[in-house]
Amino acid sequence: IEVWHGRCISAGKTSGRARQMNANQNSVLDRHFGVHAPALEFRSARARVLASNLTNADTPNFKARDIRFEDVLRTKGLEAGRAGVQMSATHSAHIRTGGVEAGGARLMYRNPYQPTLDGNTVEAEVEQGKFAENAVQYQASLMFLSGKIRGLRDAIKGGA
Repeated sequence: IEVWHGRCISAGKTSGRARQMNANQNSVLDRHFGVHAPALEFRSARARVLASNLTNADTPNFKARDIRFEDVLRTKGLEAGRAGVQMSATHSAHIRTGGVEAGGARLMYRNPYQPTLDGNTVEAEVEQGKFAENAVQYQASLMFLSGKIRGLRDAIKGGA
C-alpha cells in the first residue's frame, strides 16, 4: 500500500467517509482562515521573486518580474466573498499547469522607469521598496493568522 503525504490520499487505505470528513475539516479551516493563508503563501512566493530580481540587478538582459495579489485571489476564487475550488500540486510528481507560479498567478514583467543600455529592467530602489512593502504585508498576514489560531486554541480550551 502506497501512502502519500499531506493532502494526498493514501492509495487503497482511506475510506470514502474518512476522505469526506477530511475534506469537511479542510473546508471549515479554509473558511475560518479566509484569505490570510493564501495571502501568506503569496507573500512568500513574491519575496522569492523580488529577491531574485535584486540578485540579478547587474545581469545583462535580465527582466524584472513580479506577481499581482489580485491574480492570486482571482485564481483561488477568493475575491468578493466567492468560494472557489482550488487545485494544488503538493508533490513534485504531480501534474502542473504551464507557466503558472505562486498559487495560480502568472509572473509578470515589470516595465522600468529608466531602461538601461544592457537590457536589464531591474531598478534596485524600486525592488527594495517592493520587497520592504511585501515584508510588512507578510507580517500583517502572519499576525492575522496567529490571531485566528489563538482564537481556535482558546475555543478548544474553553476560553482563557
